[in-house]
Amino acid sequence: MALLTKKILKRLILYTIISPGISGIIYSGSAEAAWLKAGVAKVDITNTDSYPAVNDSLYVKALVLENDGVRAAIITVDAVAIGGIGSIDDGYLERVRSEIERDLNIISKNILVNASHLHGAGYNVCPDIAQRTVKAVKSAMQNMVPVRTGVGKGYEDRITENRRFKLKNGKEADIRHAYPMPPDEEVIDLGPQDYEIGILRLDKLNGETLAVVYNFAGHPYQGVPNKEATADFPGFASKIIEDNLSEGTIALFIQGFGGDISTILYKDVNTPRDAEVLGTKLGISTMSALKTIQTTNNGSLKVVNEIIKLPRRTDFQKRIESMEVEVDRLLKSLRNTSLNFKTFLPLYIKYNLFEEYPSYYSHRYLHEKSIGRNDLKQLDKENRGHIDKYLSNIYAMDRLAGLLANISLLQEHQKSNEDAGEPTIDIEIQGIRIGNFVMVTFPGEVSVEVGLNIKNMSPHKFTFTAGFTNGYIYYAPTIEQYNGGVQEDCDCFIAPEWQEIYEEKVLDILNNI
Repeated sequence: MALLTKKILKRLILYTIISPGISGIIYSGSAEAAWLKAGVAKVDITNTDSYPAVNDSLYVKALVLENDGVRAAIITVDAVAIGGIGSIDDGYLERVRSEIERDLNIISKNILVNASHLHGAGYNVCPDIAQRTVKAVKSAMQNMVPVRTGVGKGYEDRITENRRFKLKNGKEADIRHAYPMPPDEEVIDLGPQDYEIGILRLDKLNGETLAVVYNFAGHPYQGVPNKEATADFPGFASKIIEDNLSEGTIALFIQGFGGDISTILYKDVNTPRDAEVLGTKLGISTMSALKTIQTTNNGSLKVVNEIIKLPRRTDFQKRIESMEVEVDRLLKSLRNTSLNFKTFLPLYIKYNLFEEYPSYYSHRYLHEKSIGRNDLKQLDKENRGHIDKYLSNIYAMDRLAGLLANISLLQEHQKSNEDAGEPTIDIEIQGIRIGNFVMVTFPGEVSVEVGLNIKNMSPHKFTFTAGFTNGYIYYAPTIEQYNGGVQEDCDCFIAPEWQEIYEEKVLDILNNI
């Protein structure tokens, strides 16, 4: 009887947790079921054969979660995409999920795989990426501990900008290295932006931070001055977070809905582009927000996985023909000119610096006027005409470069849709809830406005969006953006109706998660 009493007392014994910001008394008998368990790990995936010079390593990171019989995994990959483009093939996701489900009993539908959309080294990660991904998940699974959860938001408005803008003529332009920018005076407005950092904090029961999941939108294509392999701003931000929290903390960056979001100074030609500057700012802003997040024993875990059909677009030929008409118009607008670049440049500088007396000192103009001549003024008139013609040709060629690049994208997707032989494509949407942290996904480059719509309509205070997740189907612009004639609406094979279909399904998921 005494032994039985001791066993009962041992099972119901009270213990006190004492750690910075955390204190409480918990029944050990009920705690095991109540606590969310989590494990985290990371594995280097840098392709050192393709990139022998490495500035900072690329990683696959895994967070495994378990509560009340539900297991889930969040995997983040420093790569350009999960299939579709880059070296990660289309079979990667299924292989990874199948092996994890077989070996670790995490069902495939509960596995979220997000690419940071890293350009540069992210196009060619290590060849055995699938094996290293599974290795990361297995390692995380082996080190699971009870955790407390906390969720919050940060803010960072210094490192990204919307890369689409509206022009005076009603058309749109975008920021790419593939073609020049429009004249400054033609730009009248910018697209929307989302500066929010979504944050999930997981603390061990002793108060140490096990993992941080943080969500932000923006293309990681800034690079570093030495041009070596880099994980770009997400890599630098993650290092700031990991170096300033508990030993062994892992920060997992989840790319948001940033299809039309660029890093600032992307086309800077005056200073070397440096992602470390941007990543440091994001990391510090995330750390500032983390300090305000209190963790609690809210370990609820739920994953919803839906397959929906999105229509393939059918307007390719119409769009291509419309743009080809503009190409023809611009070609015909090219005018004969006496100048070449060698003679144009000094004239352009001189006539813009010294508008009143560009050809000589002012006294010569005054002398000609005093004797009833205007030779220099006639020369100036002729030269200004040559300059205007040459500039007009330059602007036409700039516009032609953009049109031809985007026509090529439309033709590429027109062929892929024809080869598909069906009017729709199945895509996977995932919703995951961890405590009060709620996230929904899309397998492509979604314009930021869609993410803002979802956050505004969600019944949950902490709702975040993850693009580039569980596959890749190129760009997903808003309905209004389809007539822009720039990358987001040309590098796209789904019809404008996708947005309404997707947002309706997401709202349904959010209402039931």
